[in-house]
Amino acid sequence: FGFFMTEPQAYSRVAFVTGGAARIGKAIVETLHSNGFNVIIHCNKSVDKANALAEQLNSKQANSAAVLQAELTDLSKVALLAEQALDTFGGIDILVNNASSFYPTPLAEANVQQWNELFGSNVQAAYFLCQAFAPSLSEREGCILNITDIHAEKPFPEHSIYGMAKAALLMMNKALAQELAPAVRVNAIAPGAILWPSTEGTLTDADEQNTVLDRTPLKRMGEPADIAKTALFLATQAPYITGQVINVDGGRSLTV
Repeated sequence: FGFFMTEPQAYSRVAFVTGGAARIGKAIVETLHSNGFNVIIHCNKSVDKANALAEQLNSKQANSAAVLQAELTDLSKVALLAEQALDTFGGIDILVNNASSFYPTPLAEANVQQWNELFGSNVQAAYFLCQAFAPSLSEREGCILNITDIHAEKPFPEHSIYGMAKAALLMMNKALAQELAPAVRVNAIAPGAILWPSTEGTLTDADEQNTVLDRTPLKRMGEPADIAKTALFLATQAPYITGQVINVDGGRSLTV
C-alpha cells in the first residue's frame, strides 16, 4: 500500500523508519536520504504525507524512497510489513523504531485498550520488527536505532502506561545490543522538548510548555533535526557504540 518504485536503484544502504511521514520521523528520513540511504517510510494514518515525502525524495534520486502502511498494534500486519520492507530493496541496513503513541493515562481511568495501544506502538512492534530484520541486519552489519524518551527512566505525571512502554523499549535496547552483537549495533535516542504533542492533552497548554522550558538548562526547544543528526551519527559514525542511550534534551534529563 502506498508509493512504490518499479525499478529500485542499484544496492545502496537501506533505512526503514517507522512513523516516518511527519515530525521527528520525517526529519530522520530526510537526513538519512540526503546522506545516501534508500529509505522506506512506514506510516499508518499519514499515507498522504508519506507519499508526498517519497515523491519529493524520488525527485532528487530516482527510485530511492518507498512507502509502506501498517497498523503497528496488529502483529499480523507487522509481520506483513516486515516482509514487504525486505522485498522493497532486498534488505535492511538500518531499522529506526520511531513510531509512538503518547497520551495521558491516569490510573483511575486507564483501560486495556490504552495499554495495548501504547505498548503495541512503542515496544511490541519494535521488538518483532527487530526479530524479522535481524538476519538482514546481521548480514549487512547494520544497526537498530530506538527512539525512547527521557521519561523512560523518570516518570511523567499521569503517563504511567506510556512510561512503562518506553522503559520496556529501553530494556529491549540493552538486551538486543547484547544478543545481536557483534554483527548488529543497537542504540537509542531519548528526545526532550523537540516538538509538542500534536493531539489535545498534556503539554498542549502554553503555561505547561513554558514550565518545561524553564526546567530545561538550555532554556529552549530543540528541533527534529537535532534527533535526525544524532541518528545519522549513530548509524554512520559510531562503529564502537552499542547498547547506549543519547539524551537529546537540552539538559532536561538533569532536572526532571
